[in-house]
Amino acid sequence: MLVKLYRFALLLAFLPLLACGSKEKEYTKIDSEIYAPSISDKFEIKGTEESANTLIRVKNPWQDALGIDKELLIVRDSVNPVDYEGSYLNGDARRIVCMSSTHVAMLDALGAADRIVGVSGMPYISNRYVRENQSRIPDVGYEGNMDYETLLGAHPDLVLLYSINGESAIEKKLKEFGIPFLYVGDYVEEDPLGKAEWVIPIAEVIGKREEGIKLFNDICKRYNAMKEKVADANLNRPKVMLNAPIGDSWFMPSVKSYVARMMEDAGAEYVFKKETVSGSIPIDIEEAYLLEEQADFWLNPGGMKSLEELKATFPKFGEAKTVKAEKVYNNNRLTSPGGGNDCFESGVVNPDLILRDLIKIFHPDLIEEDFVYYQKLN
Repeated sequence: MLVKLYRFALLLAFLPLLACGSKEKEYTKIDSEIYAPSISDKFEIKGTEESANTLIRVKNPWQDALGIDKELLIVRDSVNPVDYEGSYLNGDARRIVCMSSTHVAMLDALGAADRIVGVSGMPYISNRYVRENQSRIPDVGYEGNMDYETLLGAHPDLVLLYSINGESAIEKKLKEFGIPFLYVGDYVEEDPLGKAEWVIPIAEVIGKREEGIKLFNDICKRYNAMKEKVADANLNRPKVMLNAPIGDSWFMPSVKSYVARMMEDAGAEYVFKKETVSGSIPIDIEEAYLLEEQADFWLNPGGMKSLEELKATFPKFGEAKTVKAEKVYNNNRLTSPGGGNDCFESGVVNPDLILRDLIKIFHPDLIEEDFVYYQKLN
């Protein structure tokens, strides 16, 4: 990929800008640092001193990926790179298809929701703008069941992709159609602010880099202020159990995961102490019950909305310490008509609000505001 990009750079060095009255410009290899992430290590933005062209390089954008780079070249003031075989975008993206609800949230936070012309999984989208404009924002389907006719009918100039375990199944088709794409790797970040930092490459593709940087810096300031508020209080740390059984297993996030980090930042202690390479790992129900009995709080028990529903669904845990003490909270206060959880959508750009909710759960005397994403199960 780098060799091809270098050839493209050499090509541009000898081509005049084909615009009336413009002077010949020279272009060099795109290797100047435009933006270096402060938290994430999953992307970088490169440019040149001679032009407004930029390159977004995404690193290992799915779980367990190693040595995988995906690039998007944004050509803003040169001729079309006909010999460049990578994904490239002519100018700023105006018509965008979002394959994840977090992409919707980032565009909305940047004031660019009106550029969305397609989504994946409309029933699970919480964003108000998208839901109110379904007549012009179609559902293009999802991996394994894509409606390519609808996708093409949306006339996107960019598709925002994500993938869980490997290259997206629709990447090949997008290449065939000549539709540019950008992998967004917020899913694999292990830091809540690392997830939020992906708003900057999204801002880059729509020509709002500075707005994106300011938005991210403001998020960091608010988040760190909440974190420092807890640290300064020097409070005891209650223990927390997460999630709920799925069949005969209970999936526990790594102690290094973003959710475990948020527990720590909120002044609590995660009961599960194992560090996994990536993702969550299953434990059996017996081990989960022992962990549950150590916990002072139980968070995110599946889709449960009441203690009665929890007891009926998971009878083995009906007499758990946290249930009897009525210290069970779920992050499903805001949901879409189809059951989508807004905490996993807009929460990507509002980690400070999630953190504030968690502090209110563990240390209610520190927070006066009402819950945004969480609710107590009664």
